[in-house]
Amino acid sequence: MKYASKVTRNYQVTIPSEIREKLNIKEGDYVVFELRGDEVVIKAYKKPWTTISLGRKVSVEEIEEIADKVFEDDSS
Repeated sequence: MKYASKVTRNYQVTIPSEIREKLNIKEGDYVVFELRGDEVVIKAYKKPWTTISLGRKVSVEEIEEIADKVFEDDSS
């Protein structure tokens, strides 16, 4: 099935709801644009998660924030 979306003044497009639902794309998620000749393929991209010994999922950003705080405390 084909879908169309208008390019805005800021070169943004809306991903049609049927595609968002099928690929489980939520606000804040990333998508990857891949050029294939004269076509663009858009893929859902979920950021990688790291599991720590506590058993909960932690994002790379959260790990970096914690590391920054630890290094700040050590340098004081």
